[in-house]
Amino acid sequence: MALSELYTKYNRVWIPDIEHVWKSAEILKDFQPGDTELELQLEDGTELQYPLEGGEKLPPLRNPDILVGENDLTALSYLHEPAVLHNLKIRFVESKIIYTYCGIILVAVNPYKQLPIYGDAVIHAYSGQNMGDLDPHIFAVAEEAYKQMARNNKNQSIIVSGESGAGKTVSARYAMRYFATVSKSSGNNRVEEKVLASNPITEAIGNAKTTRNDNSSRFGKYTEISFDKRYQIIGANMRTYLLEKSRVVFQSENERNYHIFYQMCACADQPEFKSLRLLSAEEFNYTSMGGEIEIEGVDDRADMTETRRTFNLLGLKESFQTDVFKVLAGILHLGNTVIKAQNSEKSSVNSSDPHLSIFCDLMGVNMENMCRWLCNRRIVLSAETVVKPQPRERAINARDALAKHTYAHLFDCVIHKINKALKVPGKQHSFIGVLDIYGFETFDVNSFEQFCINYANEKLQQQFNLHVFKLEQEEYMKEDIPWTLIDFYDNQPVIDLIEAKMGILDLLDEECLFPQGTDKNWLQKLYNFLGSKAMFEKPRLSNDSFVIQHFADKVEYRCIGFLEKNRDTLYEELVSIMRNSQFSLLAEFFQGEKEPNSAHKNIKVTPAQPRIKGSNKQLKSTVGDKFRSSLYLLMETLNATTPHYVRCVKPNEEKLPFEYDSKRVVQQLRACGVLETIRISAQSYPSRWTYNEFYSRYSILMGQSELKSGEKKQTCRMVLQRLIPDSNQYKFGRTKIFFRAGQVAYLEKLRLDHLRAACVTIQKHVRGWRQRRRFLHMREAAVTIQQYIRGKRKIRCTVTALALKQGWAAMVIQRHCRGYLVRKVYQLVRIATITIQAFTRGWKARKRYKKMIEEHKALILQKYARAWLVRRRFQTMRRLVLNVQLSYRVQKLRKKVEEQSKENMSLMERVTSLSNAHSHGMEKIQALEAERSKVSNERAALEENERKNKEKANQAIAVLQNEKEKLVQVNKVLEQRLKDTTQQMGDNFEVMKTKLIEDLEREERLRKVAEHSSELQKEDTEKEIETLKEENRRLREERVRLQAQLQEDQHIYTEMQEQLQQLTKHVKVIPDLRKEINSLQMQKEEADKTIKAQNQQARAKISVITRQLLGEASEEELIRRLHEEDVDNNGEIDLLAAFDGMEKAAKVMENQLREQKEAYGSRVETLEFKNEHLNKENGQLQALFQEKNNVNQSIAEEVARLTADNMVIPELKQQVSELTRNKQELETQLQDQSTEMTNKMKELSKDLQLGVEEERSQRRHLEERILEMERSKDVMERQIVELQEENQQLQKSHQSESEAKSRLREETSRLTAENMDFEEQQDMKDRLIKRLQDQIKALHTTASQKEAPAVPKEYLGMLEYKKEDESKLVRTLILDLRPRGVGVHIIPGLAAHLLFMCVRHADYLNDGNKLKSFMHAIITAVKETVTKHLENFQILSFWLSNTYHFLNCLKQYSGEEEFMKHNTPRQNKNCLKNFDLSEHRQILSDLAINIYHQFISVMEDALYPMIIPGMLEHESLQGISSMKPTGFRKRSSSVYEDRDDRARGEPFSVTSLLQQLSAFHTCMDQQGMETQLQGQVIRQLFYLIGSTSVNSILLRKDLCSCRKGMQIRCNISYLEEWLREKDLQGSNAMETLGPLSQVAWLLQVNKTADEDAAEIKQRCSELSSVQIVKILNSYTPIDDFEKRVAPSFVRKVQALLQEREGSSQLMMDAQYRFQVTFPFCSSPQALELLQVPSGLHLDFVTLI
Repeated sequence: MALSELYTKYNRVWIPDIEHVWKSAEILKDFQPGDTELELQLEDGTELQYPLEGGEKLPPLRNPDILVGENDLTALSYLHEPAVLHNLKIRFVESKIIYTYCGIILVAVNPYKQLPIYGDAVIHAYSGQNMGDLDPHIFAVAEEAYKQMARNNKNQSIIVSGESGAGKTVSARYAMRYFATVSKSSGNNRVEEKVLASNPITEAIGNAKTTRNDNSSRFGKYTEISFDKRYQIIGANMRTYLLEKSRVVFQSENERNYHIFYQMCACADQPEFKSLRLLSAEEFNYTSMGGEIEIEGVDDRADMTETRRTFNLLGLKESFQTDVFKVLAGILHLGNTVIKAQNSEKSSVNSSDPHLSIFCDLMGVNMENMCRWLCNRRIVLSAETVVKPQPRERAINARDALAKHTYAHLFDCVIHKINKALKVPGKQHSFIGVLDIYGFETFDVNSFEQFCINYANEKLQQQFNLHVFKLEQEEYMKEDIPWTLIDFYDNQPVIDLIEAKMGILDLLDEECLFPQGTDKNWLQKLYNFLGSKAMFEKPRLSNDSFVIQHFADKVEYRCIGFLEKNRDTLYEELVSIMRNSQFSLLAEFFQGEKEPNSAHKNIKVTPAQPRIKGSNKQLKSTVGDKFRSSLYLLMETLNATTPHYVRCVKPNEEKLPFEYDSKRVVQQLRACGVLETIRISAQSYPSRWTYNEFYSRYSILMGQSELKSGEKKQTCRMVLQRLIPDSNQYKFGRTKIFFRAGQVAYLEKLRLDHLRAACVTIQKHVRGWRQRRRFLHMREAAVTIQQYIRGKRKIRCTVTALALKQGWAAMVIQRHCRGYLVRKVYQLVRIATITIQAFTRGWKARKRYKKMIEEHKALILQKYARAWLVRRRFQTMRRLVLNVQLSYRVQKLRKKVEEQSKENMSLMERVTSLSNAHSHGMEKIQALEAERSKVSNERAALEENERKNKEKANQAIAVLQNEKEKLVQVNKVLEQRLKDTTQQMGDNFEVMKTKLIEDLEREERLRKVAEHSSELQKEDTEKEIETLKEENRRLREERVRLQAQLQEDQHIYTEMQEQLQQLTKHVKVIPDLRKEINSLQMQKEEADKTIKAQNQQARAKISVITRQLLGEASEEELIRRLHEEDVDNNGEIDLLAAFDGMEKAAKVMENQLREQKEAYGSRVETLEFKNEHLNKENGQLQALFQEKNNVNQSIAEEVARLTADNMVIPELKQQVSELTRNKQELETQLQDQSTEMTNKMKELSKDLQLGVEEERSQRRHLEERILEMERSKDVMERQIVELQEENQQLQKSHQSESEAKSRLREETSRLTAENMDFEEQQDMKDRLIKRLQDQIKALHTTASQKEAPAVPKEYLGMLEYKKEDESKLVRTLILDLRPRGVGVHIIPGLAAHLLFMCVRHADYLNDGNKLKSFMHAIITAVKETVTKHLENFQILSFWLSNTYHFLNCLKQYSGEEEFMKHNTPRQNKNCLKNFDLSEHRQILSDLAINIYHQFISVMEDALYPMIIPGMLEHESLQGISSMKPTGFRKRSSSVYEDRDDRARGEPFSVTSLLQQLSAFHTCMDQQGMETQLQGQVIRQLFYLIGSTSVNSILLRKDLCSCRKGMQIRCNISYLEEWLREKDLQGSNAMETLGPLSQVAWLLQVNKTADEDAAEIKQRCSELSSVQIVKILNSYTPIDDFEKRVAPSFVRKVQALLQEREGSSQLMMDAQYRFQVTFPFCSSPQALELLQVPSGLHLDFVTLI
């Protein structure tokens, strides 16, 4: 469709206006080709005939209101200057939005007001988002740069430009703050803080107040922020461009010098600034020239504090800061130096000038030289040097030049120090550069600074145009659209005009070479050489200016001062004075003043047009040449990076907040390239829609056949071909449709017309229906009225009084008759009902009575039958028990006396065998002692040899020292080495000596310990002997009592004969008893033999100990005495005699120990320990022997009685053979162990012999080495080496000796451990005997229990485990346990209950160490499991639930009253008895909190990607919302990837969100998590949903519409329904969605009247005033039928909300976590009824 066809009635256009640049007008008549005028009507109602030039140039069309206020200017259908200007105005003034995209450019309008859109919450909201997903923001550009750097591994640049006061510095600061926040490093070097801290310093020394800006940057800055491979900040580097040095010495009216001067003057009274002798800013010429001393709202004193703080933060020393302040103070004092004119050609400075004196004092320069060379100049001629006086003006210029150069050097030095502080060790992987550079400038008078600034902007604009052109080409190629060349503005001619050969800069440098060169001569050259250039003009009314046609505008430059500023000269005399300064920092500034800048000379600037390389005419680099070189480096850097553009716009000159001056804005838009971008876009296909967006928006224009087509892309093609026949007006890409300018507006017009026609049709039918309905209602009313009127007339004519009376009488009769009939029917029904009820109730009562009678009779029969059975069973059992008891007691008493003597004899034999074995072992020990004595003798010999070797070595050293003194002058190197060697040998000998002394002291301490232990052993032995004597006496008394009882039992024997026949009835039971008894008899014989062997061993050990203690002299006498006592006590022999002997032996041992302390030495410790162990073993054997006597006697009596009654035992032979085989195996094991012990003793002795022999061989080797050392005295070096080798050999010998000692100790400990193993085996045998006794007891009650029913075992609810199985238990129940790997039917919290049952058992045993170890193991294992599975939702849920259950168990069974209220009596009995686990409960509570937070984090990570698509983007109510045109100019490659991935996969919806929540809830429910805890989890997740949704709405203007509010309310209702379905209404989760609900309501409510504003204030109580105003400003209609929120209404709401107190933050804190509580809930689970599933494989624990 042709563009001219859109100029129809009701459409609107833009016409030029002097005041507002453009104004809107509505077309009153359709445009026809050939018309010379357009009939228009302005917004104020004025009609206008707009003339058309030649009938062709039509005014630009205005976009539909639906497209106004877009985030991206390229989304507008009509792309031209008035559309851009109007869109920015609507967003800035009405919506209070300062950021807008224009393709790849971010346009930032300075609001001159602090806005709450830069908090950390906003940074985190933009982090990770694609550019365009949220509203335009500087953070979005920074995120785009950061993402492309990380994804494409390419360096990035952010170019921030704009004129002074537009907000460039603030924008660059926010960009760097974003990088510092999102890429924080893990180290402690605080790189991010340092990068941000550089801003206050650079602003203090490089920013100043101008008429346009209170904080204007007077230099260009390119900051490179360096990142490592993990894309974390590791440092930064700063490059500066074109510092405005002239500001130091001159400021225009209402302007200030650099901030640092005023900050210093404000702090002049502080102690650290006293030495600078500063005055107030009004008293210095350089700070009072502009008349502005203070800035409103700025505290210079506080800013100075901040500047010094950042100096310290960057690590710049106090001394450097002091030097900087000295230089700055010197510049101020230099500016106050008074230069007087003596005449027109001569000037002078007073030598007593106070300020000059202070300057010379601070700078460390000579006062006389300064006074002289400020007013004079040295001219060097060919034959002589002439000093020429200078007039006052030149002297002042020289003074100012010195001040400017000094400040420039200081500025560069500070920047260098900052860069050095920001440089962190580490390799830079990539960087992001932030360029804060001046924008295009044009003033009434433009000089050299404006020329350089505009030259830089020309270069940047060229780079920008090429980049935009490249992006457009990439977009077309990516969408497979034919590429056509776009004509765009190329500013290369202007650049060539400036930098090419014989260009402006070249001619300027050439003129600067001439000493007499002037600005006029240079200007004349420009006229001559460049007058014919198209971009160069000569003003008509001026002879000292020239005009350049820049890309933004024509600029007239005044040539006065160009040469002087380009030369930037300083007299050599003043440079020499500064170079010779005593102030080191100042001297360094001027050291390289004469050296050419080689860095810049090597740079070649190549223009687009080829030119001939000119010769190097300059001897000194000029300012223009330096600037051109640095600009080339900057462009080279930018071309090597991916640029991102931020264009800052100043909305008004008065700095008023949210005031929009269209004239100023359009000037800046033209200058910054925004309109050029719009023009390039408009020439091709500026409007771009995805197929889904187009289908959703324009489905209303599709027919039924087109809608039925399943392929959306094909449907869009068909519709467009039908609606727009001209295929050149659009192109189909792979993912998008490209439209030419105006086509989207045409489609919007068609859509609006269709909707308007539909509305008209609907209105027509609705109005017709309403009229028809009204007509029918009126007709029906009229008919009714007519009927009543006509009936009334008829009644009046026909009805009489008699008829009325008769009628009334008939009605009364009818009433009474009908009542009678109804009452009669009711009575019949009532009687029938009562009769039925009576019969039914009687039948039920009889049935119940009959059942009760039957049950009562059955109970009586059961009672008597059970009583008879119980009595019968009791009588039988009683008779059987009495018979068994009597027979057992008779046989026991009968056999006890007979076996007493036999047992005593066997004990005697066992004692004898023990004595023999003891003697044999003693012989072995004596042999070992002999070997040890030999070893000790050899060790003494070795020590003697060592002493001799030491003496010989000392003698050798003395000889060597004598020879060394003779050879000092011959070989100094050998002398030094000899000293070192001698000192080392001395140290080694001292160390060896110290070690020997320590060994002797240690042996002495061990000997004392042995003596003390022997005394303690003696006391213990005496106590044990007394105990055994008392036990023996008690046993004798027991024997007498048993004899008396035997006599009594003989009287009962006769009665037992009478009951013999009754016992025969139970003969069938006896054979089974015989088998067990026979086996017990064999077991008893086995035990007797084993005890006999052990007693023999004990005797042998006693003998060995006796020989060891008493020696050979007293051994025979003691043994003879013991034998005599054994013979005397042959009748009642026991171990008392042996222990008496032990007592005597202990006494003799004590005497022997006192006599032989020095003889045994270090061996006493081992012998004493062995003695103590053997004594304890003998005591245990004696106790065991006495116990076995009693047991054997009882077993023998029982066996004898049963054998007398039952002589048949053939069935027991098999068991006897098995026991015999077991006995043989045990004997074999004992023999093997004894053989192994003997072999080990032999091996030990062999090892000792080998060690001795080795020591002897080493000693001989040592002696040979010593002899060899004596023979080789002549060679000094060889002697030193040999001494070192001898020292090493000595160390080895000591090591071997210590190793032999350690081997001996190890063997002794091993033998002790083996002995303890034997004791454990004996304990096992004891337990076996006890078990057999229990079986015998069980056999007695077998017959009586045969008829009794089985009683189930009753458990106590505890799990028993061994200490060594603790790790296995923890691993099974915690580390290896998986939620789904245990079983399906396991109760929730089973692991917690099993662990607590183990805790109960440890408490039951009163084992504190075991309980403490187990609790520590549980906590450690749970932490390890959670740490290992930080992202596993199932495991986190499982252990959160079990930790909670375990914590509840610890509380429930703690014994505290507050936790026992709901316990059952059984549960109260199961409470912990011995330990208080409150500390462990606190640790477990902290652990549960950590698991809960990690659990929430995992769920939030899974839920977060679904929130915005599901709650805000998905259309849960189909057809309610339709997409509106949006810009799609994103640059990240992720845009297409994300869209493609989203197209391939299922988009998230509110159903996906609910499914995920259901999955979470199901998992928690299966794990048995408490309902209150589930509620807290769901509440936290709902808060995340609400806060994330609200934050997204606040940052997305496209979501602020009435229809979107309806969708949100629908989705909230789904969430509410889900809570009801899961019975979680009590969790208060819906309260967290309060802000979101209020946002949805706010989007839907009327926003026009005052009542609406009051209602908004009342209803939106959970939203802050900032959030409400933001939503109202961002409200965007989707259709033309909706209206925008008027700014006046927003101001009303804002006024009402001023009184509200609350947070001023825009964003909700999505990271906020509610405080978690773990409510106590008593468990009804009975621990004693809990069973351990077999699937857990806990076979090593026992249920008690």
